[in-house]
Amino acid sequence: MADIDYITENRLEDTGFAYTLRLIGGKYKMQLLYALALNHGPIRYNALKRLLAPISFKTLTNTLRELENDGLVIRKEYPQVPPKVEYSLSARGESLVPVMDDICSWGERQAVVHKKATVIAGDLM
Repeated sequence: MADIDYITENRLEDTGFAYTLRLIGGKYKMQLLYALALNHGPIRYNALKRLLAPISFKTLTNTLRELENDGLVIRKEYPQVPPKVEYSLSARGESLVPVMDDICSWGERQAVVHKKATVIAGDLM
């Protein structure tokens, strides 16, 4: 019963669950982390923009900054003209990939179950 006390006493923000959601919550954070993970190496800003279309430049920039500040993404700037910037996952960011994989697997299983239930319910009508 001690676990439920976190909810009833409004201490959910003190849990690892809430901390993880703060790191990956948001419209594009998981997509961005996956794009970096699946690229298997550094990727440039415009390439990320193309992968995550229709994300705006401002949203992409803000999301990358948040992920960088949280230590999940590494930003490497090259001193040249025109400027060249590459992004990659940090070791901490890479450690989140299995967690995101589990979330996606759960969602895929649930989508199949939901679809089957919808088809069965439709057949009964």
